[in-house]
Amino acid sequence: MQSKNSNKYLALKIDVDTFKGTKIGVPGLIDMLKKHQANATFLFSLGPDHTGRAIKRVFRKGFLGKVKRTSVVQHYGFPTLLYGTVLPGPDIGKRCADIMQRTRDEGFECGIHTWDHVKWQDGVQHASAEWTRREMMAAQNRFCDIYKEPAKTHGAAGWQMSKHALRLTEEMGFGYCSDGRADPAVAEPHFPVVNGEIISCPQLPSTLPTLDELIGVGDITETNVAERLLEMTKTCPHYGHTNAHVFTLHAELEGMRLKATFEQLLIGWKAQGYQLVSTRTLYECLPRSANHQLLLPYYTVEQGEIAGRSGALLLQGKPFLPILKPTA
Repeated sequence: MQSKNSNKYLALKIDVDTFKGTKIGVPGLIDMLKKHQANATFLFSLGPDHTGRAIKRVFRKGFLGKVKRTSVVQHYGFPTLLYGTVLPGPDIGKRCADIMQRTRDEGFECGIHTWDHVKWQDGVQHASAEWTRREMMAAQNRFCDIYKEPAKTHGAAGWQMSKHALRLTEEMGFGYCSDGRADPAVAEPHFPVVNGEIISCPQLPSTLPTLDELIGVGDITETNVAERLLEMTKTCPHYGHTNAHVFTLHAELEGMRLKATFEQLLIGWKAQGYQLVSTRTLYECLPRSANHQLLLPYYTVEQGEIAGRSGALLLQGKPFLPILKPTA
């Protein structure tokens, strides 16, 4: 893996949504990343694959447009689109524990994406504290079964979070999380604030659009999407006390159908001078006091829309407090 001797980072955050993505996409990504001496953080779905139940999103604003643009059948494969409806949903954590362990053993950071991806993405924003706790604890318990230690990071399915879920990131002892999105011009690691309540688990928001948000918009196609994304990364914005982007990719897309496109991006980013790292590398770069307390600003978090994606997701909002200096 690369050493931390550069001040220009591009953190790769890999969301693994499905059984197929875990079984096929993850091993392919491991090989690709090692080939290009790149690091990354893998975030796993640990419970049942119920992808087929996402059909209810047909009524959500923007969903049909996204389906048309990104060819969902090619993206996931036909059997996956039946899981949880016509076909029983395979238990990803039980059936793919060996792949998850290999990911860690190859030197990559592993964390929690969700327990049941569709259930979380469609339900968390309006769910009770009890429901949210059950889902997050189920994922954490399975993670402990697989890795024999609790996860230290979390990246929410579909960037969907609630006040209950944010509180649990603190209670469950995550070192940091990457649950939301932010405009790269203003993005920075921060302590989130929900309705005036400060959450002491820092957030490292993603700054770049995903490939499926870009493909099909205007004249962007699978053929030229890498070129367009590389245009966006020609400049590297400030990200707290370093210079960085955070890019979220998916095992089902960049690890499978768009694998060649992802390789173009890896080559292009290295040519642009980026060090390709895990999100933990960015966390380790965060400023700290002499007694190791994190020195971060406080931002409100809000629900909002992102171009190319249906539904509302967690966004970095407005500054709430300046950095609070630690007390003696």
